[in-house]
Amino acid sequence: MSTFSFNHLALSVKDVDVSIKFYQKVFQFKEIENTASNSKTRWLSLGEGKQLHLIPRPDAEIKLNKAVHFAFTTTNFNAFIAHLNKLRIAYSDWLDVPNKYYIRKDGIKQVYFQDLNGYWVEVNNDI
Repeated sequence: MSTFSFNHLALSVKDVDVSIKFYQKVFQFKEIENTASNSKTRWLSLGEGKQLHLIPRPDAEIKLNKAVHFAFTTTNFNAFIAHLNKLRIAYSDWLDVPNKYYIRKDGIKQVYFQDLNGYWVEVNNDI
């Protein structure tokens, strides 16, 4: 059997320029070249060869719930919470309590927020 590793996540977005700015502002991801095509799709590096592809789909309907999310881990969870507060980005715990983080049974802290297209993002301290 072949082995597999994560390569990229692709999201449909209403406005690719606005979405690029959002992910750069929140996570400081660097934009990299879209080597696949000459389309308006833009790519961001997540580090370690992983990528986020933002595909312009201005008329696409995005329906998601919190259970459908992607997650990032940070080594400085408290600083990230302060960063979200500074940017005035609303966040909540798993139970939807505003401005609160959730502590899982295994002790990992996590928060959830939505990007400008409604996608749920989790940030945790699973280190």
